[in-house]
Amino acid sequence: MSATANPALFRKLPSTDELLQRPEVLKLTQQEGRTAVADAIREVLSHLRGEITASRLNEASLDLALAGLPSAIERQLRQSLSYSLRPVINATGVILHTNLGRAPLAPAALDHVRVAAAAYSNLEYDLDSGDRGKRDVHVDRLFKRLFDKYGENTELSTIVVNNNAAAVLLALNSLAEGVEVIVSRGELVEIGGSFRIPEVMSKSQATLREVGTTNRTRIEDYERAITGSTRLLLRVHRSNFAITGFTEQPTLPELVDLGRRRNLPLLEDLGSGSLFDLRSVGIDHEQTVFDSLRAGIDLVTYSGDKLLGGPQAGVITGRAALVGRLRSNSLFRALRVDKLTYAALEATLLAYVRNDLETLPALRMMRVSKDDIACRAEAVAANVGAQDLEIKLIDGESVIGGGAAPTAVLPTRLLALTHRSLSADELCRRLRQFDPPVISRVEEGRVLLDLRTVFPEEDTAITCSLQSLA
Repeated sequence: MSATANPALFRKLPSTDELLQRPEVLKLTQQEGRTAVADAIREVLSHLRGEITASRLNEASLDLALAGLPSAIERQLRQSLSYSLRPVINATGVILHTNLGRAPLAPAALDHVRVAAAAYSNLEYDLDSGDRGKRDVHVDRLFKRLFDKYGENTELSTIVVNNNAAAVLLALNSLAEGVEVIVSRGELVEIGGSFRIPEVMSKSQATLREVGTTNRTRIEDYERAITGSTRLLLRVHRSNFAITGFTEQPTLPELVDLGRRRNLPLLEDLGSGSLFDLRSVGIDHEQTVFDSLRAGIDLVTYSGDKLLGGPQAGVITGRAALVGRLRSNSLFRALRVDKLTYAALEATLLAYVRNDLETLPALRMMRVSKDDIACRAEAVAANVGAQDLEIKLIDGESVIGGGAAPTAVLPTRLLALTHRSLSADELCRRLRQFDPPVISRVEEGRVLLDLRTVFPEEDTAITCSLQSLA
């Protein structure tokens, strides 16, 4: 107890049993059960004890708090029984925001997930023969159509696991368990959550053989490193950082040629794995899955919830014989995905087959022009009465995020907020308290909102939030 806390205030707090007998609280127990209500009461009373201990309550303010106990208990109860995973408004301008769930799903994907989840399905059942089937056929057929459409090798096959790290783990374990894998030192990257390529390789039971230096690796470095224990060449796409200046890296054709001359498969961890040409949105030098396959890479791994615009998944595409080895590995069963992921991924791939990329939210956000964003931002600002809140429109930059195109930016128009009595951090915090929460970013003492990553139908919620703050 604090030396300044008033012991008499603690004695004024009712017990849990007393509160459970109050008519308003009894009504809550009938609706939600005694245990949940009792837990909510304990939370509220614990909070009051903390306020008394910190000397933030005097007798008068405690009396007010006690009068409002039934309402406080109900609020705590509703909060404890609500979902923790909630939708938020992403106003950060980071399209593939890892902390906010990366790529939002297309409406068609959501519909297909709902239908697949609500009934039985032919997930592993062949409707023609009546025999057991394979779950990966539902998306492998669409990948084959995409690669065939672009003139790719029809002997390619595709399987899906739960994320790209799992895809790399499965490939390394299937093709190089107990033997050497050669990789450039400049490609020993760390991905989100402190997972590092050397650690993934260690878990796969493959032996890492580093070649070259951080900034310069030549094809001769790979060739000199090959021994009788070498079984695989690994190329890791530097998708979340860039090395500039005095650099050198073997080209894909050079690595493919070396692999074929020495009878070694070439595996590429492509990371984000785009199925569309980012040059269409003004971003150069970002390799697509088609680029890798056209170059002759034997096996490519990439993510489903980044540039592809679908659900979280790790996709493995490559020579059918190699993919077959991965599929027969018992680890594949541990890493496979469920019917909901297949449903979302199937619907996403159909958008590519139909060339209907505008239906994929992440890709659509990349294509929105600066002028369109400016029009929406002006409309939001015009509908907010600027009393305590000052709103300015400034030029800015959106980013792809998700470890994709790390140096690329998209021009945008930002809402820059400053408040008469609130700091930028406090303003940012209050925006997160709205329903739905508005997630922004802070730069140079201002809160910035980028409508590129805000769905147009969310503009009204942004406006209402700013009106409350103004």
